[in-house]
Amino acid sequence: MAAKIKSGGAGNNVVEANSDINVTPFVDIMLVLLIIFMVAAPLASVSVPVELPIAVAKAAPNPPKPVYISIQNDGDVYVGDFRTDVGSLGEDLKEQIGARNPADERIFIRGDQNTRYGDFMQVMNALQDNGFYSVALVGEDQATS
Repeated sequence: MAAKIKSGGAGNNVVEANSDINVTPFVDIMLVLLIIFMVAAPLASVSVPVELPIAVAKAAPNPPKPVYISIQNDGDVYVGDFRTDVGSLGEDLKEQIGARNPADERIFIRGDQNTRYGDFMQVMNALQDNGFYSVALVGEDQATS
């Protein structure tokens, strides 16, 4: 709490309590948090359009920074939002995960429901050849009524 010193004449000073709340530091912190969340929110989503099939399995918890591979119905492969091909998929994934161990990483595969099985298997083989043994298949949650 702040205080005001009021001169009372003849050298007598009176101390009054100042009950006004100073909200400036609170507003500063809120604005900084708002900017951080505005920058971080678009990075947390994948913008590659894929029509996911319906899944009835329970959703698993996501790792701290999930790595997504998207396979479109025409066979195009993406790591996150960046297009790649099956030949350079391993290097792109290793660049994405940084110094983490590929054997401990869970890779999330988002495949269009009209993706050819051969395209899907090429991606799976490329993952296995580069040391990525843990994969999760992403599906659309079934709407319950």
